[in-house]
This record gives sequence, C-alpha cells and structure tokens, in this order.
Amino acid sequence: MKIHNTYNKTVIFEDDADTIKELVEIAIQEDIDLRGADLSWADLTDIELEGVNLEGANLDWADLEGANLSYADLNWSHLMYTNLTDADLTGTDLKDADLSRSDLTDADLTDADLRWANLRGADLTDAILENANLKGTILEGDK
Repeated sequence: MKIHNTYNKTVIFEDDADTIKELVEIAIQEDIDLRGADLSWADLTDIELEGVNLEGANLDWADLEGANLSYADLNWSHLMYTNLTDADLTGTDLKDADLSRSDLTDADLTDADLRWANLRGADLTDAILENANLKGTILEGDK
C-alpha cells in the first residue's frame, strides 16, 4: 500500500499495511513527512494525529470521525466533504484550509487557527469554537 504526494504523485511512503489507517500510523511512527499526502477517501476514524504535519494534504471525503488532530498542522489542506464528527482539533492550524461541506458536528476547535479557512456549507452543529481565530473565515451557508 502507498501514500502519494497530492501535487506531484510521487510515493511518500510504502508498506505492507492492510489498511490506509494502519499505513498512516506506521508512517507517523517512522517520522515520515506527510506534508502534501493524498489521503482522500481514507477511513481514518479514531486515528491519533496529534501534532502531525499534514500541511497541504488532501483529506477530501476522508472519514476522521473521533480522530485526535489536536495541534496538527493542516495549513492549506483540503478537507472538503470530510467527516470530522467528534474530532479533537484543539489548537490545530487550519489556516487557508478548505473545509467546505465538511461535517464538524461536536468537533472541538478550541484555540484552532481558522484564519482564511473556507467553511462554506460546513456543519458546525454543537462544535466548540472557544478562542478559535476566525479572521477572514468564509462561513456562508454553514449550519
């Protein structure tokens, strides 16, 4: 199984893992640079990604329900239509990220940096936004 770079399609990491979630967990254990990783459509439910650098990664349509992304770097990342229900995004860098149409129901975005992020059409039902930086954030059509 392989993780490719979103932009130039080169292989970032390869292993005999059975699932993409297992592959990502192994890559993190081995300190693989996951910036720009294409993880679109991946089932990453309940994964531990605290502090991981995923800058510019493609997580469109991924399932990150219950994931711990606290203090992760998701600057410039693509998270369109992503399931982030019950995700921990405390202190996460989401500057310029595209979260349009994502489900952030019950997500914890305390102290998250959402400057210039696109949340158009996102579901923020019961999301915690305490001390989140929303400067320039696009919130049109969100719930």
